[in-house]
Amino acid sequence: MTTPTTQTADETPLFGPGSQFHAFFDDPRWALAVIRATVLEAAHPQIGAALADNSTFVAHPWRRLRNTFLSMRRMFDTDPAVREREAARLNRLHARMSGSDSRGRAYDALDRATRAWVVATLFESAVTMCRLSGQPLDQDTMERMYAEYRAFLATLDGDAGELPEDLHDFWRYFDRVVEDELENTEAVRVILYRLFDHLPAPALFDGAPRLWAAGRAVAGPLLGAITVASLPEAYRRRAGLLEMPGAPTLMQGAYLAAGLARFLPEGWINAETIIEVLSLSPGNDDPRARTVSALRARMKRASALLRLLTPLGHEADATPAPPAATDRGRRSAEEFFRQVLDQTGDGHLDWPDLAAMARELSTRLDLDEPEETRLYDAFAAWWRELQAALDTDGDGRVSMEEYAAAVPSLAGPALIRVAEVLFDATDKDGSGTIDADEYRSLFRTGFHRDLADTGGTYGRSAFVGDFLSFMAGRRTSTPYDPLLADA
Repeated sequence: MTTPTTQTADETPLFGPGSQFHAFFDDPRWALAVIRATVLEAAHPQIGAALADNSTFVAHPWRRLRNTFLSMRRMFDTDPAVREREAARLNRLHARMSGSDSRGRAYDALDRATRAWVVATLFESAVTMCRLSGQPLDQDTMERMYAEYRAFLATLDGDAGELPEDLHDFWRYFDRVVEDELENTEAVRVILYRLFDHLPAPALFDGAPRLWAAGRAVAGPLLGAITVASLPEAYRRRAGLLEMPGAPTLMQGAYLAAGLARFLPEGWINAETIIEVLSLSPGNDDPRARTVSALRARMKRASALLRLLTPLGHEADATPAPPAATDRGRRSAEEFFRQVLDQTGDGHLDWPDLAAMARELSTRLDLDEPEETRLYDAFAAWWRELQAALDTDGDGRVSMEEYAAAVPSLAGPALIRVAEVLFDATDKDGSGTIDADEYRSLFRTGFHRDLADTGGTYGRSAFVGDFLSFMAGRRTSTPYDPLLADA
């Protein structure tokens, strides 16, 4: 794999601090640009089908955002070894994603042309965000930034040959794909008309459903209108996307307002910190958790006040009240299916849902081969066991009704094997027990809070028992809920 990594003294580095892309990481405009780029990616038939079948962005958008952000950080790291290791991880992940769309057209997440389109949308959206915010890039800056994105693609594919070498040729390539290949895919419709309107609350807003719902009711449609207005006119026309009256002015204002962040002191906005704080769950031992807990308590009071002031009925709550149960920590079968098993949010359980669990666990533990493959294989065996037991109509997937009707005990041999493989992957030093650092690498929470063993260790039997209790007993769990159930 060859990637440009050295520059002369007069050149801007392609990666790390000083690169053009690095300057965008903490830029508020980048949030709008990434949404726009994601829609353009999803409009490609192959990418849209892969997203619809395999992605967790509907059910777990905040987790997907965090993982994507961390991956981009690694892909633009100054150390080539970090970049190549992350590229290898992404290639293994994408190698497991292939299939066909609703029209029978095959897709493959390793297809080089479609991967080039992903990089192209990021570059074009970055250029567009600068233009819309009144800070257009000059030609030299665009040339340098384009070189960075081609180097990014080269890190993934070994070369950047699928993207034109010359920037002038790139614009012709981009226009051609927009005109000839993009469609109004299911993934685009989900992003624009479902995700924004039904975006689940991050952990920070847990317990304040009305406050979150009130903000989302305003922000969701506006964000959708801004995104549609920012898309290329040729694609809007081709896809039949209607532009809301006044949307271009609203879009321009949003980008201009976000662009004002350049006047803030350096370091005031840190995207990584914001994403982490949004994801902090109750009981986390992160030093910032105390501040977050105090903020969460205030939001709960504000939500209660909003409930008193608004004439909305009980049905307007963003999160329905859980069914009554003798054990407060138990979930209903339907709730467990929706929150834990249905990772892709399509209303069914099939292999992509369990693959998403394996992917999240592998990401948390930063696994390489062969540990990653062992974990995927264990989940694949569990899926075969579930399919044989629960797929009563033989359609190759398990519906919520099939699962709820069976109310099975999921703790079969395959699930026990999943727990054992996960324990081995977490036990990095092979000591037979999990220490505090190993525990935290998986759960990102305090070791002492859920310690099940004595003697300051977390043994195999206790770990496996807790995992099976969560997965088979459908009990809420302080460590496992943020890992597999939270958005």
